[in-house]
Amino acid sequence: MTQHAENQPPTGAVSLAQSSPTVGTFRERDGALEWSGRQETVRIEPWGPDAVRVRARLGGPILEGLPGALLDEAPATSSTVKIEDGQGQLTVGSLTVEVSGEGLIRFLRTDDASELLAEARAHFWWPGSRLYTAVGNGHHRLEQRFAAYDDEKLYGLGQHQHGRFDQKGLVLDLVQRNAEVGIPVLTSSRGYTVLWNNPAIGRVELAHNGTRWVADSARQIDYWITAGSPADGQRHYSAVTGRTPMMPEWATGFWQCKLRYRTQDELLEVAREYKRRGLPLSAIVCDFFHWTHLGEWKFDPAEWPDPAAMVRELTELGVKLVVSVWPSVSPLSENHPVMEQRGYFIGTQYGPMAHADWPDKEVASTVQVAFYDATNPEARQFVWSRIKENYLDPYGITAFWLDACEPELKPGFPENLRYWSGPGLEVGNIYPADNARTFHEGLRAEGEEVITLNRSAWAGSQRYGAALWSGDIGTDFPTLRRQIAAGLNTALSGIPWWNTDIGGFHGGDPTDPAYQEVMVRWFQFGALSPLMRLHGFRDPGMPLGPDMTGGPNEVWSYGEVAGAVLEKYLRLRERLRPYVLDVMREAHEEGLPPMRPLFLEFPDDQAAWSVDDAYLFGADLLVAPVLTAGATARTTYLPAGATWTDAWTGESYEGGRTVTVDAPPDRIPLFLRDGARLPVAE
Repeated sequence: MTQHAENQPPTGAVSLAQSSPTVGTFRERDGALEWSGRQETVRIEPWGPDAVRVRARLGGPILEGLPGALLDEAPATSSTVKIEDGQGQLTVGSLTVEVSGEGLIRFLRTDDASELLAEARAHFWWPGSRLYTAVGNGHHRLEQRFAAYDDEKLYGLGQHQHGRFDQKGLVLDLVQRNAEVGIPVLTSSRGYTVLWNNPAIGRVELAHNGTRWVADSARQIDYWITAGSPADGQRHYSAVTGRTPMMPEWATGFWQCKLRYRTQDELLEVAREYKRRGLPLSAIVCDFFHWTHLGEWKFDPAEWPDPAAMVRELTELGVKLVVSVWPSVSPLSENHPVMEQRGYFIGTQYGPMAHADWPDKEVASTVQVAFYDATNPEARQFVWSRIKENYLDPYGITAFWLDACEPELKPGFPENLRYWSGPGLEVGNIYPADNARTFHEGLRAEGEEVITLNRSAWAGSQRYGAALWSGDIGTDFPTLRRQIAAGLNTALSGIPWWNTDIGGFHGGDPTDPAYQEVMVRWFQFGALSPLMRLHGFRDPGMPLGPDMTGGPNEVWSYGEVAGAVLEKYLRLRERLRPYVLDVMREAHEEGLPPMRPLFLEFPDDQAAWSVDDAYLFGADLLVAPVLTAGATARTTYLPAGATWTDAWTGESYEGGRTVTVDAPPDRIPLFLRDGARLPVAE
């Protein structure tokens, strides 16, 4: 039953201690509540269970079809609109939205009318809660302000290397950079999840005197909010932005990688050695510079003379080949002239159509490369046609590593970019999602399973089968420690497939006992990550260029003692693969991440909201990685409401307490929930 009044006249007194003595008008339109006043239009509409979408624009009607993360169609849901006494109200399940005559918005729990989140004025006179500062051509610098709450904890916002789990008090750029992935989704301890549905470059400020979302240049405010527990928030969010596909079975195993295997013989010898040693291996990665030229997307026959034979042998060994594909195109590439002629590159407002300098084959210096415009459907089709012709059709290669997909600009001036879908400042953050879309659309059209490994992502990337890794990071214990918060916040940003370079990326001497300890502890964490992948640029390194490689990075590279521990965890991962598949099915069907903060399963345990150094892998396995050098014991919190059994010793503990357990070099503390049976111990 919908109650409404078309263009109801304003009623009620308005104080001069407000931004304007002018009250706007309300109307109900197709189940949405609209408020108009001071040349601004605000539309609030049901958008899935217990959720609404809010859009606001100055100087015209709400625009449809702008780039964003939400699927085109909202899940059907019942709602009611009520306009009376100079106020508007929209109720969708457990979420009620109130709008004052002046256009201020409050989000309430339907059952008790308590406040979840409310807009806040910057000043009693001006500006208000929504600020539009003209930057020309109908674009504005947009600000959306909300109140701050002293007891609130905030999580998500993608993947960052600051090491903080609770994001309250931080200012974060909304921009894509290597190891810094901006995904504008927040989960609140107050019982809501919000998506800033705007791919504009900007920032979010989670201050103690207010929250502010900023888009440097865009045409309208657009966000989505849902009420409920963190787990409900993940279910609702994934329903409106798209669920991840089902993970291919092979991808749940161990991935071997290094920077880099330079030839076909070198790569095959590593795969053969794993099999000779009886060690599980599911995938091996062919890294960058395997190509003829950057942006030709094909094997260099001088180094990879018979890819068909290579893939055939790997298949017989039970190993999947993953190939690195960069979105950048060298002027030496055969594809550069046709792509430039057809307008398939990201354009520039000023200067040449080049976005970075990069080494290429057959030249002594770097060249100025362009990036293909993944927001352009025709450009996506063209790039996929090259991938299909050079990798899929001749060799059956279906797994791709999408490196440098931020895109890796140098220098990073998004305001100088012009995409098919809009100016760089307005749409720049969406690029990695659209790049993953290229491969999702192409592989799906061929009837293939989809998984790509991406260095960057945006809201909705998960629906394209995009796995994210934490980028080019350091190789020490403090860096390992920061990856726990990075992974948990990524999980709460709707990206279930995540991993790190096991051992870190920048360096690491395989013969150094101190680094061997880092590798052992990181490998244990990697075995209990959504994806398990060993990678890095080990010492001794070489300068960046087509001939480069790093030191050895196989499990036997780290000495007999460390190597034995790594082998133990390879086998543990193999035993757990049926469980990993079950957890991945939950991600596919419900939108629940494999790597879970403790509060996702135990939201009523207040202590669980502060645990930033342990996590649940699925519902049944609590993982407490060892994160400091020399440690032989580990103290961790076990959530209330469950009984926890040490998976190694069989000792049981009631939840709601902190325990200290032995953690010798060959043991990562693991706890099973409520009698769950998993093959942890051999």
